[in-house]
Amino acid sequence: MAQARRSARLLASLKPDAIVASDLRRASATAAELAALTGLTVLHDAALRETYAGEWQGLTHDEILEKYGEQYSAWKRGEPVRRGGGELETEVADRAAPVVLEHVERLPRSGTLVVVSHGGTIRTTIGRLLGLDAYDWEGLGGLSNCCWSVLGEGARGWRLLEHNAGTLPEPVLGDDD
Repeated sequence: MAQARRSARLLASLKPDAIVASDLRRASATAAELAALTGLTVLHDAALRETYAGEWQGLTHDEILEKYGEQYSAWKRGEPVRRGGGELETEVADRAAPVVLEHVERLPRSGTLVVVSHGGTIRTTIGRLLGLDAYDWEGLGGLSNCCWSVLGEGARGWRLLEHNAGTLPEPVLGDDD
């Protein structure tokens, strides 16, 4: 909760226009911290839930390796694997990316949307929004608790401005504006 409160203080200074969050407990509680500071209402959406990992749910890394070693290895090689019979990463992006786009469409011009979700869902959604091949999504890396990524609109679509950040975004000066 201390991490969520710290992040909320920083993100509140960006003056977000909307907050949408997974309806799962940790994401919902994290979003509530930001809502308390901004006065915004959190809109919850089950499509922002973490990847469903079927029989892997609740297992430790060692237990997964012991019981599902080959499936785990195939997944780490970038093969499309239904971990434990659960969702493919592309299916997670299929359900989550449209939610983000729907809420972005509702923003005022130059508005800010905060999406509070889970590491795997965030990574696959960013990969989809950036138009990356699903095999390359792993290259984005994970997110630490209560850290964030910043996307903005570029001349040719979405652009990743910061990833796994824990401080306020700094403008990048470049020759492509």
